[in-house]
Amino acid sequence: MTEEVLRIEGLRKAYGLLEVLKGIDLTVHRGETVCLIGASGSGKSTLLRCVNFLGYPTEGRIYLEGRLIGRESGGKMAYRESKLCAVRTHVGMVFQQFNLFPHLTVEENVTIGPIKIRGVPPAVAHEKAAEQLRRVGILDKAKDYPSQLSGGQQQRVAIARALAMEPSIMLFDEATSALDPELVGEVLVAMRKLAEDGTTMLVVTHELGFAYNVAHRVVFLHEGTIYEEGPPQEILVRPRRPRTQDFLRGHTAFRMPEPEMTPAAAVDG
Repeated sequence: MTEEVLRIEGLRKAYGLLEVLKGIDLTVHRGETVCLIGASGSGKSTLLRCVNFLGYPTEGRIYLEGRLIGRESGGKMAYRESKLCAVRTHVGMVFQQFNLFPHLTVEENVTIGPIKIRGVPPAVAHEKAAEQLRRVGILDKAKDYPSQLSGGQQQRVAIARALAMEPSIMLFDEATSALDPELVGEVLVAMRKLAEDGTTMLVVTHELGFAYNVAHRVVFLHEGTIYEEGPPQEILVRPRRPRTQDFLRGHTAFRMPEPEMTPAAAVDG
């Protein structure tokens, strides 16, 4: 097994009396794609937000590249926002909404983080931006503004923007849920290409075809716990536990959307 990139131990997250995560233990290894599935309210997005420290864990420990994030204080973990800013540069996050800067070109959206946050020289940042835009099949749109792009193209820019920070792990929170159905395929193809290139990814998704064809592991969350996990052929085709079986009832075939099955289709988009 390859080295650990992310390790989560005993993660709990509560909002007042509502406990959303109830003790999550999860490890993601380098080059691995792990898909989180489950019903709405099961804690999937909350888990990602804790990993990126957009919400502080109530209990538990998170290790990134083998290093514990935060410090123990009185039996609990304490976090300093100044330290977490550095952590977030190593954790790429792609949300449902694209959140691009409308007044900046595609290229400027991708280079602004490396230049302003990491201090990368502009010439180097532009070179790396071109590389990432090429990876997601949208280099030809580098000089366009977000308003000139389709939703699928904007989401691919958001992916390139996160990749440009050279993160240790990429988090995807339902990256296709805000798209029109005909645009979903191009984003999934771009994500599949990243997985094939060995990008470490933790993906919240309802796209079971993507999970079946791309994930190394599928994790089914139920009521804030990891209810069942394993290879996609096992979890999606032969789930052992009743709640997983109920969730997947009626899903018997898993494939990526057509016709955007190949990276070339994404480039043409």
